[in-house]
Amino acid sequence: MPRILGHKAGVDSLVEVIRSASSRGIGFLTVFAFSSENWKRPEEEVSGLMGLLLVALSKHLGKLKEEGVRFRVAGDLTTVSENVRSALLEAEAASVDNDKLVLTVAFNYGGRWDIVQACQRALAAGVAPDALDEATLSRFMTMSYAPDPDLVIRTGGEVRLSNFLLWQSAYSELYFTDCLWPDFDGVELDRAIESYAERERRFGDVGASGEGEGAVGGLDDVLAEREGH
Repeated sequence: MPRILGHKAGVDSLVEVIRSASSRGIGFLTVFAFSSENWKRPEEEVSGLMGLLLVALSKHLGKLKEEGVRFRVAGDLTTVSENVRSALLEAEAASVDNDKLVLTVAFNYGGRWDIVQACQRALAAGVAPDALDEATLSRFMTMSYAPDPDLVIRTGGEVRLSNFLLWQSAYSELYFTDCLWPDFDGVELDRAIESYAERERRFGDVGASGEGEGAVGGLDDVLAEREGH
């Protein structure tokens, strides 16, 4: 079947995962919709993806807004078409007062691009080289409004980050699954969260056991510790 049919099914999965994350008290969810490398795909597929984005915003944004979802976009919008850029920015503006879940759509995004643009913005803002530390640079990243992700999920049997949130994921837990994205749902999300809850979060330190901080505990403990991302 045409590849675009898989992308259409993926939009339905995304809507379900957004609602599943919101119902579980997760405060931040970021999805990789279109990478800066995806322009290499066949022109017909790229065009179809752009059209699918516009349809998805028109079809689902209003309801998600009513459910308290705030829409944000991360990526270089200077090189996308005017109608796509306008639709994304209008979606951001329409949901600015929501705070139940912040949904960030990474669109025309690349982790390396994000780091480079942050450096450029810091220099343009007059930050001196000797004053440019990690905390300062973080303020210029495209997702400075969000905590670093606790968990990064990669579907489809691929075992790599593919240039996604490279700076922000330095200490994220990684979860890889053979489940294809169009099949990913609330049950699969729970499996990922359960895997996360069984791990030790050390951040380079050692825990009470001398080997780590100890298991992070169940989902309730995880979400009580911080707003989940």
